Amino acid sequence: MKRPTSEAKRIILLDVYRGFAIFGIFVVNIGIMNSTFLNQDVFALQWTSALDQGIATLLQLFFYTKFFPIFSLLFGIGIAMQLLKRSDSTAKKTSFFYRRMGILWGFGLSHILFLWSGDVIHLYAIIGLVMLPLVHRSNGLLLLTSVLLLLFPYYDPLFANLFDLLDYHPEHYLKEHTGASVRTLIRNGNYTAGMRLRVLEYFSNLPMLLGFLGPIALSMFLLGIYLGKNQLQYRLKPWLKQISIPMLIGLVSTSAYRYYFLFHLLGHKLDLYRLYREYFVKLMVLSDVFTGLFYLWIIGMLWYYTPLKKVLSILQFPGRMALTNYLAQSLVGLILFSSIGFSRYETFAPSETFAIACAVFCCQTVVSWFWLRHYNFGPLEWVWRCLSYGKLLPLRKRPEVVQQENS
Repeated sequence: MKRPTSEAKRIILLDVYRGFAIFGIFVVNIGIMNSTFLNQDVFALQWTSALDQGIATLLQLFFYTKFFPIFSLLFGIGIAMQLLKRSDSTAKKTSFFYRRMGILWGFGLSHILFLWSGDVIHLYAIIGLVMLPLVHRSNGLLLLTSVLLLLFPYYDPLFANLFDLLDYHPEHYLKEHTGASVRTLIRNGNYTAGMRLRVLEYFSNLPMLLGFLGPIALSMFLLGIYLGKNQLQYRLKPWLKQISIPMLIGLVSTSAYRYYFLFHLLGHKLDLYRLYREYFVKLMVLSDVFTGLFYLWIIGMLWYYTPLKKVLSILQFPGRMALTNYLAQSLVGLILFSSIGFSRYETFAPSETFAIACAVFCCQTVVSWFWLRHYNFGPLEWVWRCLSYGKLLPLRKRPEVVQQENS
C-alpha cells in the first residue's frame, strides 16, 4: 500500500488557495446561518444603514458564487493528483477511492444532521464517485464536458420535470413553517428539534443543490481533473503569466456584466429580463465562476512575482486543515445562533456577520498554524486518511522534525 503524500511534496500554493476558499465560503455561509433561505429576503430588508448596504453589495460583487467553484476546482485537482500518484493496480486504486469518497460522504451526512443543513462535501463525495471513470479520458473530452455542463442554461426546468416525474415536491418539507416559527425553533427549540429542521431544510433546498451548485461543481471538478492530470500545478508560474491578458480582459467584461445584472436588470425589472431570464442568470453564473478563477490567478501572480508571498503563505495553515475548519465553522454557527449556545439567530446585521467571519477565520488560522507545528494533519484530515488507508498513521510529528521546522 502506498503511503500518503509526504509533507515535502506538498504544493504550498494549493494549500493557500484552499485557505482562501475556506474564508470566502464562511463569509457566505454565516449569512445563511444567520437567516435561512425561508426568511432571508424579508430579513435583509431591515438593514438600511450605509455600512450594511455596503457590506451587502460587497458580498454580491465579490463573494456569492465565487468561492464554491474554487473549492470544487481544487477538489478535482486533488482527486487527479491522488489517483495518478498511486502505483497500485486499477482495482486497488478504485477500491481506495470509493472508500475515501464513502468516508467523505459520511462526514457530509453527519454535518447536515448534527451541525448545518448547507453541507456540500457530501455532494463532492457523490460527484467524486461519478468522476472516477473520467480521470483517464482524453483531455478534449474533459474540457468539452466541463464547458457544456457550465454553459447549459436549462437546469431549473430539467430538475423541475424530473421532480414531477418522481413525485418529489421540495416545497412540502417546510410548508408548516414560517420565518417566525423557524426563528423560534432555532432560538428556543431543543437540539433534537434542530436536527429535524436541518433534515427538512436539506430536502427543501435540494433543487438548488442539484440544479445550481451541482452543475458548477461537476464542471469545476472536470476542469480540476484536467489540470491535475496534466500536472499544471507543477508549472503554474510560467502558465499564470502566459494567461495574464485573457484574465484581465475577462475580469473587465464579467465585472461590467455583473454590475449591469445586479443594479440594472434586477433593480428595474425589465421586460427583457423576464423574457430571457435563464440566459441572463446563466451569464451571471459564468461571470461569478470566472471571478473565482481570477482570484486564483491573481493570488498565484502575487505568490510568484511579488514580495507578498510571505503574507499569503499564512493561508496555507487553514488550507491544510480545510475539512476540519469547514466543519468547525458550522459548529461556531450552531453555538452562535441556536439554543445550544447563544440563541442569536436573526439578530446580526450583515456587517456584524462579516466581522464575525473574519474574526473566526483569523482564530482558525492561528489555531491551524499552532496545530500543524506539532501534528502532521488536521484532526479530521487524520481520521479521513486513517480510514481511507486502512491503517493508523502517525499524527504527532517526530521531535526532530518539530525542532528542525522551528529552527
